Amino acid sequence: MSIAERVAWIGVDWGTSNLRVWAMDASHDLLAERSSDQGMGGLDPDRFEPALLAIIDEFLVEGRATPVICCGMVGAKQGWVEADYVAVPSKPPSGDGATRISARDPRIDVRILPGMKQVAQPDVMRGEETQVAGFLRGQPKFDGVLLMPGTHSKWAHISAEEIVSFQTFMTGEMYALLARQSVLKHSVAVTGWDDAAFEAALSEAISRPESVAAKLFGLRAASLVGDQSDEVGRARLSGLLIGLELAATRPYWLGQNLAIVGAPEVAAVYEKALGLQGLPAQVYDAQPMTRLGLIAAYDGMKGSA
Repeated sequence: MSIAERVAWIGVDWGTSNLRVWAMDASHDLLAERSSDQGMGGLDPDRFEPALLAIIDEFLVEGRATPVICCGMVGAKQGWVEADYVAVPSKPPSGDGATRISARDPRIDVRILPGMKQVAQPDVMRGEETQVAGFLRGQPKFDGVLLMPGTHSKWAHISAEEIVSFQTFMTGEMYALLARQSVLKHSVAVTGWDDAAFEAALSEAISRPESVAAKLFGLRAASLVGDQSDEVGRARLSGLLIGLELAATRPYWLGQNLAIVGAPEVAAVYEKALGLQGLPAQVYDAQPMTRLGLIAAYDGMKGSA
């Protein structure tokens, strides 16, 4: 039996920059995964279906419409089709509330999961709610705070299998802008690290967040009139920005049960930062959590059929 004949459904994580797919069998075992750089940010609405077919065509068979469950920015206003938001407090969206796409190719039945919104203190997420669903699939009794670091870090209060509230921080995007498009680009390395510099900058930002704007320019000055290396500059920039985030989210993490779901490299940095504040955290890789969340959504869709 070919792999296409064994594929029961396909999970898709479609972000701003990248597209990742998982071909799953009827028992939710992973048959294959693929990825490309065809993210939402570079596609016009009429290019989404061709971009998807280019990466999943090998998993499709004639005469059958394979379910394709998508999460992420593909459902944004600038995406393929805008999928609605579910308001918190609520369980993460299930497949029964997904938006169905009118695909031209009869071999695919595409659904896009809703995002989540917070009205009282306006905030939105697309994609992270699927990570929450995947995390809760394995730990349904978790009560505490789930941190999902990335370009836009999310801090979500979880209780009774619901996202009660959440808060977004543009820490990752600010780092990228400052490191690559500001005057600091001449003083911040692309690779390399200094633990002591990170720890010092983190402590400075948490204790005196109002001083961070001045300390940011200090990174440039220290490389011009001092002997600060670009690797130290990279670590200090990260420490200052994450320190700002931790200072603002103190009510979220202080004394709380905490878990981190993220890409391993960035999750490790946040784990270290929180550990320096005396707060241990469980750490989980975001990709498996997203896949588990898509499995939960597919089960929900089947259950409502």
